[in-house]
Amino acid sequence: MARTLVWFRDDLRVEDHPALTVAAEHAEEPGDVVGLYILDDTTQGIRPLGGASRWWLHHALESLQRELRELGVPLILRAGSPAELVPQLAEALSADRVHWSRRYGPGERALDAQIKQHLPERGIGVESFPGSLLHEPWTIQTNSGGPYKVFTPFYRALSSSMIREPGQVPEPLGGISAAAGRLSGAQEPFGELRDLDLLPTAPDWAGGLRDAWDPTIDGGHRRLGEFVESLSENYADGRDVPSYDSTSRMSPYLRFGQLSPFQIWDAAAQVPQEKSRRAFRSELGWREFCWHLLFHFPELPQKNLRSQFDAYPWQRASDEAQVFEAWTAGRTGFPFVDAGLRQLWDIGYMHNRVRMAAASLLIKNLGIDWRDGEAWFWDTLVDADAASNPANWQWVAGSGMDAAPYFRILNPERQRERFDPHDEYAHQWIPEFGTEDYPEPVVDLKASRAEALEHYQRITGA
Repeated sequence: MARTLVWFRDDLRVEDHPALTVAAEHAEEPGDVVGLYILDDTTQGIRPLGGASRWWLHHALESLQRELRELGVPLILRAGSPAELVPQLAEALSADRVHWSRRYGPGERALDAQIKQHLPERGIGVESFPGSLLHEPWTIQTNSGGPYKVFTPFYRALSSSMIREPGQVPEPLGGISAAAGRLSGAQEPFGELRDLDLLPTAPDWAGGLRDAWDPTIDGGHRRLGEFVESLSENYADGRDVPSYDSTSRMSPYLRFGQLSPFQIWDAAAQVPQEKSRRAFRSELGWREFCWHLLFHFPELPQKNLRSQFDAYPWQRASDEAQVFEAWTAGRTGFPFVDAGLRQLWDIGYMHNRVRMAAASLLIKNLGIDWRDGEAWFWDTLVDADAASNPANWQWVAGSGMDAAPYFRILNPERQRERFDPHDEYAHQWIPEFGTEDYPEPVVDLKASRAEALEHYQRITGA
């Protein structure tokens, strides 16, 4: 017998899934492979999902259930402590072993290590697999053997290394009823998706998300195929224009592992224009770099990586509630930023160029701590990623590892002139733009820029 419990986490797919594939290869009879997902809002050090991500997760799990059902693999759904539930369910299923795809956040690694230590005590083996990154964070090192702190040399090392081809879907196994029998003590042996309470109901604010996204595995593959097919030689420049539908929007599918980075890297090979292919793959590279940073600097989400920024006099959002609320509502009086924040609230997504401008305005001009902006994005983005979100906010703040030797301050009006010169993006997301109902700017850009530079010079001596 080779009965395996496959614990799904941020890898909600069946194709190119090493943990599932190996389990299927060792199965000897129907019911030998069972899937498990645990909604974990309790483990210390693991960040509970924000509202928009929970909405996406519901549909991703629904999609995964269908895909696994076609393989004859049931998916058990639970909420609670994985440290308790994984051993309990493995024993109830008489599993010989548990498989999972490795995770790289500090809380996740601590939890996995704890379970990996305790399962063998119960006679249950554990095997973990790579799959969510092109290369695991410890495999890309500088010549001196340490972690990279700057993106360009990191990406040069990454892209010059061997990257495997994506794997296939396992052969069908046909064992749902057999697994249900082993969990017959429960009224709903596999659990009900609705019991995870992932969808907003009072009120239901997800209408814009439903209109904008197909959060299924099929939706991800379709979006990737259409994007690669339409990719032109102007992608490297056009991707900075938010009014164009010129970006891949693969980030939420990657966030929940509905597509693997290997599938996307491989799809990029079909792009004939070398410049566009390099630019597309570099976006994957930046995601890898963020996870590289989080693995080696686990304080990334909470602490300034450049310690001199601990002395920067940022204000907390709670102390500047009126200004912060104007920013979150997209009523700062700067159309490029306001359009992005309204796009974020409506569809759970913001164009990356606008994310940088919005973050810079909050941190540099409004003087509010980057952690408050990062928390807002965490709650409202469907692609809120535990590494990319804080790494990008620290990059804009100047407190991160890849900061340039100067203090970036993105002028939102100049960004608008460059990337939305005809105000198409502004008109798309701000109905009252150009009327007397649109607010005046909440801050003087010139004066606030000078103040930010003064603070920077004081803490760095620059």
